[in-house]
Amino acid sequence: MKLLSYILAYRQLLLVVFSVLVLLPLPLVLHAKEAECAYVLFVVAIFWITEALPLSVTALLPGLMFPMFGIMRSTHVASAYFKDFHLLLIGVICLATSIEKWNLHKRIALRMVMMVGVNPARLTLGFMSSTALLSMWLSNTSTTAMVMPIVEAVAQQIISAEAEAEDTQMTYYNESANRVMEVDETVIGQETSKKKEKTKPKYSNDTEKVSSKMDMEKNSVTGTKYRSKKDHMMCKLMCLSIAYSSTIGGLTTTTGTSTNLIFTEHFNTRYPDCDCLNFGSWFLFSFPIAIILLLLSWIWLQWLFLGFNFKELFKCGKTKTVKEKACAEVIKQEYKKLGPMRYQEIVTLILFIIMALLWFSRDPGFVSGWSELFSENPGFVTDSTVALIVGLLFFIIPAKTLTKTTPTGETVAFGYSPLITWKEFQSFMPWDIAILVGGGFALADGCEVSGLSKWIGNKLSPLGSLPVWLIILISSLMVTSLTEVASNPATITILFPILAPLSEAIRVNPLHILLPSTLCTSFAFLLPVANPPNAIVFSYGHLKVIDMVKAGLGVNILGVAVVMLGMFTWIEPMFDLNTYPSWAPAIVNDTMP
Repeated sequence: MKLLSYILAYRQLLLVVFSVLVLLPLPLVLHAKEAECAYVLFVVAIFWITEALPLSVTALLPGLMFPMFGIMRSTHVASAYFKDFHLLLIGVICLATSIEKWNLHKRIALRMVMMVGVNPARLTLGFMSSTALLSMWLSNTSTTAMVMPIVEAVAQQIISAEAEAEDTQMTYYNESANRVMEVDETVIGQETSKKKEKTKPKYSNDTEKVSSKMDMEKNSVTGTKYRSKKDHMMCKLMCLSIAYSSTIGGLTTTTGTSTNLIFTEHFNTRYPDCDCLNFGSWFLFSFPIAIILLLLSWIWLQWLFLGFNFKELFKCGKTKTVKEKACAEVIKQEYKKLGPMRYQEIVTLILFIIMALLWFSRDPGFVSGWSELFSENPGFVTDSTVALIVGLLFFIIPAKTLTKTTPTGETVAFGYSPLITWKEFQSFMPWDIAILVGGGFALADGCEVSGLSKWIGNKLSPLGSLPVWLIILISSLMVTSLTEVASNPATITILFPILAPLSEAIRVNPLHILLPSTLCTSFAFLLPVANPPNAIVFSYGHLKVIDMVKAGLGVNILGVAVVMLGMFTWIEPMFDLNTYPSWAPAIVNDTMP
């Protein structure tokens, strides 16, 4: 028993040692660059999936192992760890830092919810819409962490409002019953005793009915009681709606999730002649997917936890209930706490709009963009250029004047504070993601240089006999399943070097397979540990794992279905997916020694 406890205590160390030793015969026996690169790929994949080492630490292994096996020089591997992606990430984090510092994100979320209304179903849709909008520009983790306290306050206010309404109803019942008893005693006399006996059970039944609603289980975290099963279901609904919408919103932009950024950088590096993926084109094909999936997820969650009454939802002119008035009051009070819109918020909003417009208009595709101004150096100006231009402005534009008081009592200015400082930027910058992505780029370069990508493509070429839709479905389901147990960035980093050669081997447009797989990498809806937003909402204590599994399975299925629908409708003509493009290389049959 003591030995078992030691094994469990040191399981991560044992996993690291055994993974390295068990796979070692692969490069030692085969003596080929492809086998040596496959060894590195397997070791890194195991460590990423099991998290035996921190993800960013595992990402450094290619920098160690590729030079040792003679696959790539150390200087070449090191150059893969910082690319155009990192410049784009820096600019986006500057924007996110300013938005969160000056509370612009909270103002946007509350304003949208106030516009939607306080009907429970519409309120949920309002929270989902505002969360998805914020998640387009902020990470889904920070978006969830910001919105959840507001949602929790609203949910608790609804529950307390219901309690007040029930107490009021009970008081009314008591007063009515007493009045009836007094009248009966005066008018009928002796028969009152019989009528009292008939009245009392009826009254006590009402009391039991109300009190039974209060006798529910406690919240496992806060210890508070739910007054009814409906209240508990409402809390579950709101928690999951925030977690899922924060992920769905991130699908719409290349900067919305780390997986989108990783994919676009990998894709543009592997296919430099494509020049078909940028901020504008990504938004055009992914926005309809996000909108459809958001609405379907809303309907699914509403039906699963509270039922879905279309007549009740779209009924206009209905008097607000006590709960709805209380909910509206909470949101109104939260918005009032923010005060009037400050100068810093206005400047941040203006810079936010400028960045978005510059991204969209750089190279929209259907018309010439402003990148034509630099036509003598095509491809030099990218989305990262825009991000850096706007990002630098956050360090330049004054946010407030710094003053001091002189010995004579006079107040004088001695400097100013910018919208964000470098220290604030550092606290927001996800350096672990930056290193993880760099390791993925190094791994992809090693697969290409060693010839492993070509070998994988040749071995997977028999799959070309299957229908394209079936290959897309299989790869999408495989990615959706893997991302439940592995981090999203690790999943796309592992599978890109496999799926790209596959599409080339079967002579299918690489976008046809890679785009749906990338989108499905974000569909980690099943488990609390599958995604940081899931873990955040789970920590509030309203949910059980089985709740997340039931709800997440439905959203996963809906997600894959909507992505498949998009690939064979509006996305297909956008990128001419039915033809094998000239920018993708042809695979020459070769075998691994």
